[in-house]
Amino acid sequence: MKLALVVTTIQAPNVIVRELSAASRAQGADFVVIGDRKTPQPWVVEHGRYWSLEDQAAGFQALATALPVNHYTRKNIGYLAALRQGADWIVETDDDNAPLGNFFDCPPASVDARTLSSTPRWVNAYHYFAPTAPIWPRGLPLEHLQAQAALPEPSGRRQVAPAIVQGLANDNPDVDAVFRLTRSLPVDFGADSAPLWLAPGQWCPFNSQNTWTARAWAPLLYLPSHCSFRMTDIWRSFVAQRCLWEAGEGVLFIAPSVRQDRNEHNLLKDFADEVPGYLQNQRISEVLERTALTGVVAQDLRLCYAALHQGGIFPAEELVLVDLWLKALEDLG
Repeated sequence: MKLALVVTTIQAPNVIVRELSAASRAQGADFVVIGDRKTPQPWVVEHGRYWSLEDQAAGFQALATALPVNHYTRKNIGYLAALRQGADWIVETDDDNAPLGNFFDCPPASVDARTLSSTPRWVNAYHYFAPTAPIWPRGLPLEHLQAQAALPEPSGRRQVAPAIVQGLANDNPDVDAVFRLTRSLPVDFGADSAPLWLAPGQWCPFNSQNTWTARAWAPLLYLPSHCSFRMTDIWRSFVAQRCLWEAGEGVLFIAPSVRQDRNEHNLLKDFADEVPGYLQNQRISEVLERTALTGVVAQDLRLCYAALHQGGIFPAEELVLVDLWLKALEDLG
């Protein structure tokens, strides 16, 4: 099973990046690092390949030229690079997530996962790994927070073939600015908690900070550019889930495999970047639920973004990038 780890960075190699490099080498995984205009030069680690803007344009000209500069969605080029190098699974994280010992534990072909017997529409997956902590993932619609107190207990198990796997982060998990401005951290999730699989129809946002995607589902890696920085991976996750459902699949959440040492953030700026999500996440789910899909993942990705464009979420420019992304995937064969 060939693995590739993809990160983006705009800073010189730090302690965590060097840990990720060493862990990749020990695992025999490719380490793909995507730079940007702000990334200091030269940029070198012992194991891994750094992709400058020039490298990105040389390798994937059409998409690399169209993607915005100084933007997190340059990471799309990293996914393509990993796929070109033959990755069966793409692992992605950020340069402030320190790997734990289980970071590269590749998902087996079949996982014994907890499931929910009832079908709540929105699920706070964090609750099932820290049931006594009042915590929720970034992207969970605020209007559904109160309902999370009545979530059903897991009442079944199911053998699932993982498609997309969201690993949690200890100490400083991925929560929204409302949480950070009103609640306390750190939070530690249960290291021995069994995986949780969400069935079709059960929404929960997932991020791009500690996430595995199987090659068969590679189109769903696409990060949209024409939205706020704090929503690009969240809105990606909603599109991905809707596409997974069409095949009877869902997202698997697993116990922490990173510890986040969060880069410096301005919480009020984060809040402003998250306002589109606070206002639109529920409506995005409704638009996607109404969208008829085909069961062909690349086609379904395009249909989802077309529906979100028609719904006023994304401008037409996003569809141009989606088409370039799909063409780049097609060219990989």
